[in-house]
Amino acid sequence: MADLIEKLKEIGFNTYEAKVYVALLKKFPATGYEVAKLANIPQSRTYDTLKALEEKNVVAATNTKPVSYTPIKPKQILSSYQKRMTSTINYLEKHLPEVKENYNEPVITINGKQNIHNRIIESIRNAKREIYLEIWSQDYKVIEQELLNAYNRNVEIRIVGYDNFQSRFGQVFEHAFAKDIEMSLGGRMVIMTVDENEGLVGKISSFKNENPDLNIIWTQNKSIVFIIKEFIVHDMYLIDVEENLVEQMKYIYGKGFKRLKDKVLGVNPTYMIH
Repeated sequence: MADLIEKLKEIGFNTYEAKVYVALLKKFPATGYEVAKLANIPQSRTYDTLKALEEKNVVAATNTKPVSYTPIKPKQILSSYQKRMTSTINYLEKHLPEVKENYNEPVITINGKQNIHNRIIESIRNAKREIYLEIWSQDYKVIEQELLNAYNRNVEIRIVGYDNFQSRFGQVFEHAFAKDIEMSLGGRMVIMTVDENEGLVGKISSFKNENPDLNIIWTQNKSIVFIIKEFIVHDMYLIDVEENLVEQMKYIYGKGFKRLKDKVLGVNPTYMIH
């Protein structure tokens, strides 16, 4: 019975209203005195509650003395509440976005390896068209099945893979120098966008097995998602160009793009970048 009371409260009844309605379903018609006994609430509150329920067309009162009350059938009540709730939700869906015209989605920080994995998996499950992803082979194993499920839903999968990366599906661009990059970053990163609707970036793994400072940022902010996807796409461009023009790239920029890095970052950079 307590569960019924709680569920009635969830659709808009207060505690007394829920108890009175359930009491009337047990025995009707019933006087206010009888309802108070059945509902186990103060008699003074019973009459106020019955009046309120009568105004809401949840109970009907007789013209007799003493007045007795009959509940409206549950099916009729629930149908009425369902229509009202549907109408309210439809209105809110239409008008809430209009409250602030220039609304920007927040950037949310997610901490801890398990929470990060859960967020990545949830994002993959949301995918309908495409997933762009940069990830190390060790971390890929955790989400491989979810990615395969997405691939089987005809979601396009494009991955920049680090550290002898292997995948049975999707388009993979294998990034060189994974160990050097991991060392310079102090761990392994994950970068992902889904359908250009949501994106995440951050450190999923570090040299410490249980590092409480591991975190990613996740957002549905369109501008930030755009930037994250641009980063991944440009990595894919460079990887493909390097694979097809190995000797030319080495001749122009030196091993590991050293001359290019010196040109962009300076000879003694404090900022390490792959």
